[in-house]
Amino acid sequence: MLGTLAAAFAVVLVAFAIGAATGRHRVVDVAWGLGFAAVAVTGFVLSAGHGDPATRWLVTALTVIWGVRLAAHIGIRSIGAPEDPRYERLLSKAKGSRTAYAFRMIYLLQGVTLWFVSLPVQVAQHHEGPLSWWAAIGVTIWLVGFTFETVGDAQLARFRADPANRGRVLDSGLWRYTRHPNYFGDACVWWGLFALACLQWQGWLTVASPLLMTWFLTRKTGKPLLEEQLRRTKPGYADYVERTSGFFPLPKPRSPDRH
Repeated sequence: MLGTLAAAFAVVLVAFAIGAATGRHRVVDVAWGLGFAAVAVTGFVLSAGHGDPATRWLVTALTVIWGVRLAAHIGIRSIGAPEDPRYERLLSKAKGSRTAYAFRMIYLLQGVTLWFVSLPVQVAQHHEGPLSWWAAIGVTIWLVGFTFETVGDAQLARFRADPANRGRVLDSGLWRYTRHPNYFGDACVWWGLFALACLQWQGWLTVASPLLMTWFLTRKTGKPLLEEQLRRTKPGYADYVERTSGFFPLPKPRSPDRH
């Protein structure tokens, strides 16, 4: 696993070099997805001769597809964008060198986190038995998650591209049923990969990985920070919160009949 840890930090260090040179540390968000892809590819190479080839190919492909798509989506969205307010607030707390502080609090932390979250992938790559019906469950969960994340991101991108929607809240499509279809999808992707790791008993020991990802999305860096910003900038967001599920997709409550 030292090889996969090195792969994670290689991506993070490249991102740090770019962030330090440009002064825009949001590049680490692009490195997040690429880091998972790098870990998966490295794990695939290192597990040669130790795991079932079909399982190794499957879990690696699912991880790389998810990671590269996420990196591309964030990279395109970030073109010409200013520094992420999250990182501006964080770096304002630096007492010494902002660059050193950024390395410790942003890049180093992300490198460790992405390696830890990817443990189910690394374990699944060493599964020596054949694929079973349990693998179909994992792939199905992954597909649900990938669909929600990809479609949700695409719907939001189209909505933002229309100047007429400035200041408005997207409440159609998947966003009608959950305020964060992309975060819900992200969590499902990792629960699906965890299910694939559970093809062997050691996989169950990695349950902390999808739990950590879900916690980040719902309680730490995802939903809470984004919703705090949206409440300040979009007047209709409070009403949207009242009538829309915060994470799990749920049907809209029926509106009372008006006479």
